[in-house]
Amino acid sequence: MPSRPRPIHDPRRDDCPWCGSKRLRTRLRSPDLRRRRPGTFVVDECRDCAHAFQNPRLTPEGLTLYDGPRDRRHSPRHLRATARAMLPFPEPESWLDVGTGDARFPLAAKALFAYTAFDGVDVTPRVQRARAAGRLDEAHLGALTAPDVLSRLRGRYDVVSMLHHLPHTREPRQELAAALTALRPGGHLLLELPDPTSAFATVLGKWWHPHDQPRHLHLIPPANLLLELESQGCAIVTTDRSAAHTPHDLSTAVSLYLNRTRLHRAAGPATAAAALVDHVLAPALRRTRFSNAYRVIARKAG
Repeated sequence: MPSRPRPIHDPRRDDCPWCGSKRLRTRLRSPDLRRRRPGTFVVDECRDCAHAFQNPRLTPEGLTLYDGPRDRRHSPRHLRATARAMLPFPEPESWLDVGTGDARFPLAAKALFAYTAFDGVDVTPRVQRARAAGRLDEAHLGALTAPDVLSRLRGRYDVVSMLHHLPHTREPRQELAAALTALRPGGHLLLELPDPTSAFATVLGKWWHPHDQPRHLHLIPPANLLLELESQGCAIVTTDRSAAHTPHDLSTAVSLYLNRTRLHRAAGPATAAAALVDHVLAPALRRTRFSNAYRVIARKAG
């Protein structure tokens, strides 16, 4: 007999995966706007801690079904600026980029840290191709939380970076614990995440690009992440919402919307106009609640 297909969704839960509260509300319902695969997905939000999460959550099989290349919205300039945030600290001997994909971030960071060895870990073979192309010194295929991967990386790194990686993970707390395990005592964890408390999330709803259903499983408010890092023994060094902002909220929303209507022929010019508005407004918006992301640098206890 043929094997029964594995479910693509976990059971729907009635409590918050972050704090356990049962005070939930539906934040949004959305189809797959970017890749247009079938299905409607629900994002719930906890009324107590504001954690937003896909409910029901995709299983690993479901993630494989709906997965695809991640958005390349971060320009080389933004990636270099992110790496530059580590310049005030001692130059690292070794740096691990988690969810590195094609290793665009290590490639950008090498211009600033010429004597640092950059390694990458990713669940896709792209990490191996990045190693073959000379972008990485070592490539590790698999999840950082996998015991065989983490055992090889334990205590090896001065810096571990996770840039827009946690929203794609099923268990973000475990990912943070694994990242800290890979760090040496006194090492630094560099994180960038979309900010679900951004005013753009409210204004644009399902058209806000970081909602990105069904690929984003968790959207973690800054306050929750900081408390979790402290509970895992970290000292928070810096938190920055301004520098992490990337100006493409309006242009992405216009593109997603028009390409699903009879006005799709106008999507190109309208998106270009919205992109201009994004960039003109960015210097002001990044200093307000419209900032769409945040950056955290935390130090592991020595």
